[in-house]
Amino acid sequence: MSQDLAATPADAVQTSGALRFFLRAVCKSAEICKYWDRPFTKAATAFEEMTLLDKIYWVYKCAHPTIRPERGTAVGALCGADNMIQLPEDFETERSISLAAVGDLIPSGGLEQSKDVLYEHVADLIFDRTISYASLEAPLTDQERKAEVISEKESPIECCSREQFDVMKGHNGKCLTVIHTASNHMFDMGAEGVHTTLDQFARDGIVDIGTNREPSQYGKGRILERNGIKVGFISAAFGLNGRNPAPDQAYLIHVAKLLPKRGPSDLSLLKRQIDHCREQQCDVIIASLHWGYEFEFFPRARQIDIAHTLIEWGVDALIAHHPHVIQPVEYYRTQRDPDRVAVIAYSLGSLLWSYTAPHLVLSAILNLSFAKGTYRGKPTTLIQSASVTPVFRAQVRDGDRTLTRIEKLDRCMGTQDNHEKTQYVAEIRRYAELALGGKMTGMHSLD
Repeated sequence: MSQDLAATPADAVQTSGALRFFLRAVCKSAEICKYWDRPFTKAATAFEEMTLLDKIYWVYKCAHPTIRPERGTAVGALCGADNMIQLPEDFETERSISLAAVGDLIPSGGLEQSKDVLYEHVADLIFDRTISYASLEAPLTDQERKAEVISEKESPIECCSREQFDVMKGHNGKCLTVIHTASNHMFDMGAEGVHTTLDQFARDGIVDIGTNREPSQYGKGRILERNGIKVGFISAAFGLNGRNPAPDQAYLIHVAKLLPKRGPSDLSLLKRQIDHCREQQCDVIIASLHWGYEFEFFPRARQIDIAHTLIEWGVDALIAHHPHVIQPVEYYRTQRDPDRVAVIAYSLGSLLWSYTAPHLVLSAILNLSFAKGTYRGKPTTLIQSASVTPVFRAQVRDGDRTLTRIEKLDRCMGTQDNHEKTQYVAEIRRYAELALGGKMTGMHSLD
């Protein structure tokens, strides 16, 4: 916990006096009457589609996250037992790989001083895997960096310096393998931000997914092979906050109307990438999506339907981000193959961001392993194991410096040196149990 950073974006909103009064009045009314206790069904998630009411709803959720699901959403179906993930008895394993995934990386306070400190307590979960994955929500830039300003006029600009990225990209010489770059902020610094990011990835040997150097890459999955297992990543972001590239640069970022305020979802770009991965005979297909409704602990019914559709089209695991809070991890037994269980992480939260409220510092690390072998006489690749570890970012003092470090939630339970910190960690845990339930690795019920 830190007194130096704002608790939520609601504390940092900049607006006129009259509008500020109206905003506070509506938010107070919503808090008292609880009419936003459940998701506002007609809300927009894309900034360019937001009305003033949508923006006020966004501000309200910053401080009062939505902890109840949309009416009619079968949340219980998202909480399948851990023992759903196991190989069939007569599966003959020939080779395997492991994958670690974390949520959004957004530059935060104390980051520049935190090299090889940031991940020191979670490095084993992330970097000791065949593939390590993250989502970068702030493009790198050599332009003058702009501060994050939250107002009703435009969405905040996110960007990242090379020094900040040097801290975020790895630990003690080990580097992230794959980084998702298709987010609503990826064009905040224009084409320069995209190219600067991709150039740095190339120097670091990082595979980018969601952005493209050439028009010929648009609509194709990004494929890598490890230990004889070919993995295809498909990707998309729900929008670019109205900062859209010119038509001749539209290929730069995979963008699709995944959750439009009006009209049906457009999944054609994702289907095109799935087909490409299947044509390339990928053993595993992983969907990486930047989507959802911010500050809501459960996915909307429409998202669940889309996730299941993608799985039935051929996706084996779905990793998502954007809501800034965690959401359930579903183990979904497919209709296309009753022996196949897919993993759907609806939101891993934000591993890094500049806010300190308990619901915003919490994120999750997803660990998967895939086994390739023979099953019933046919070559088959299945998910062998899955685990979810809740973590949170802490601001720690080192002399006159403030550092950022990611902590395992179970490691910090019962170890705080004062009542305020104990209550803070306990509240983080309550949010973790709300979204993850019994899927939390190393955690035990508060009851």
